[in-house]
Amino acid sequence: MEADWEFEVGGESSVIEANWPGFVDLRQNPELAGELIEASGFPALYDGLMRLNAKSSPVWTSKCGIWTLSDPDRFDPDELDAPTGSTTHTEGLYIDLLPKSIEQWSSRDMVADSCKEWCKQFRDLPQRCCRVDLIIRLAFIDSGQFDLGVTAYLTACGKSAIEANAVLQNATGPFADVLSGPSTLQ
Repeated sequence: MEADWEFEVGGESSVIEANWPGFVDLRQNPELAGELIEASGFPALYDGLMRLNAKSSPVWTSKCGIWTLSDPDRFDPDELDAPTGSTTHTEGLYIDLLPKSIEQWSSRDMVADSCKEWCKQFRDLPQRCCRVDLIIRLAFIDSGQFDLGVTAYLTACGKSAIEANAVLQNATGPFADVLSGPSTLQ
């Protein structure tokens, strides 16, 4: 699986807002993920949200979404480790991730180290026709100040919408496993 990370902080960069209107806190009750519109039609996202919000996970989620795009020129097949002609249809999802405790990502270096480690693990996965992008952003959590969070994007492609969806469904489990697995954050 292809993977990369970057910082997008400052200026007009997006900010992760943890307690946005409509926020469903899955930390105490991960099974509430089934009530989210995005997860109700995408079983792999439901399972992924369950793992990411489990007590053993080093992160929790504040927002997610799914998107579809039919533009064969939007992605270079090399960026998705895909054969030529396989980017006709793309689907993706994003999940805003926040640390279980602010001390876990108290500096830019700490969150960058986490992203580097995750990217290494993603690249070791034998998944094709997909990629992960980790964007480090400012996050407004509960403390009344800005902290750091990560928006994780998973993009998958195929020659048809059905194929792109199947790749995304199959890649979501390993994606969630890497992000929720044992780490130096805990």
